[in-house]
Amino acid sequence: MPVMPSGIPACPDPDRPHRLAAQLAGMIPGVATIRVGLSDPKETWPHPHVIVKDEAGQTMELSRIAARVAARWILRVWPEVDWTRPHTFDLADATLTRSDLLAARRGR
Repeated sequence: MPVMPSGIPACPDPDRPHRLAAQLAGMIPGVATIRVGLSDPKETWPHPHVIVKDEAGQTMELSRIAARVAARWILRVWPEVDWTRPHTFDLADATLTRSDLLAARRGR
């Protein structure tokens, strides 16, 4: 488990990612993955940017508020992550992986 500079585990509750996955699945029916980063192409300052996909890998449209809430919840569960690089939260297994590493595994 990652540890913050204070020595406190970054996510002291090991069930928290699973609870987050359940909350997000309830809020966004049909969601499989959520990609979060701080490089919204429409903003000049670092701003949460979300791409939501279903099981088939199709992008799902979200309201601005739902996208912002999903991004903030994910950012808060993993505060130690370098959010200048996008990460993908897989709701099926409640794991967060750097998006470029996922793409490399898939052979993109």
